[in-house]
Amino acid sequence: MDLVLNVADQYFFTPYVYPASWPEDEPLRQILGLLVVTNLGAAILYLVLGSLSYYLIFDHNLMKHPQFLPNQVRREIKYAMGSLPCISIPTVALFYAEVRGYSKLYDNVDDSALGWPGLILSMVSFLFFTDMCIYWIHRFLHHRLIYKYFHKPHHVWKIPTPFASHAFHPVDGFVQGLPYHIYPFLFPLHKLLYLGLYVFVNVWTVSIHDGDYRVPSQLEKVINGSAHHTDHHLFFEYNYGQYFTLWDRIGGSYRHPSAFQGNGPHDCIRKLFAQGKLSNGTNGHMDISDKAQKHE
Repeated sequence: MDLVLNVADQYFFTPYVYPASWPEDEPLRQILGLLVVTNLGAAILYLVLGSLSYYLIFDHNLMKHPQFLPNQVRREIKYAMGSLPCISIPTVALFYAEVRGYSKLYDNVDDSALGWPGLILSMVSFLFFTDMCIYWIHRFLHHRLIYKYFHKPHHVWKIPTPFASHAFHPVDGFVQGLPYHIYPFLFPLHKLLYLGLYVFVNVWTVSIHDGDYRVPSQLEKVINGSAHHTDHHLFFEYNYGQYFTLWDRIGGSYRHPSAFQGNGPHDCIRKLFAQGKLSNGTNGHMDISDKAQKHE
């Protein structure tokens, strides 16, 4: 995160905000800068990625599902934007530790004993490490003694939109994001790769809430996609994984998506429409798209 902070200092904080007498490496200044950068970056990533997915990918016919809430999109955005600043506070503490040099992040490929192959190894190990950690954290958050306090707000959205991706209780959002921040304190990681993975994580988090259930048939039982995660929202005790289904299979919590078995949200909508329990309304036509029909 020091790369982002350095750019912010060079082009914004130093020339326009802070007095020239305040050193860029002074701790309080770094913390304040990280708070601004983290909050602004999180909001931009969430709103931009969420909007692109909502308008370009999300199937708006899903909004006709009986479990889609009134004003749900607005409520998702409001909840997420209220939580992100709270999540940023402990996150900034970890970013500050990175900036002060306590992590294993490095600047140049040559700084790694493995060189370029080390970048590939880092990407693969990052995905599997964080997937494993998030699976167990996520499953723990479903424990009956704590579920209602932290994770239940995210399950209000039974038929999520891309804007539900970051609509977490602050404690829930931080602990599920913790593996991403812990990784560079445990394993060497290139700084630019870390930033790239950070963006990828946000893209993926939005994608598993986007209602696009398409997955190559050969990967349906391997990749934890939107169809898998939608079943998690609907049926609660299944598909806790982030990227893969590996730990759900090991932990006995894997459920093959109902959307791939002809019993998904789109099927529900079609049946209700056929039974005359849903009307076309004024917000769109009941034309279930080809992308939904591929698996249903």
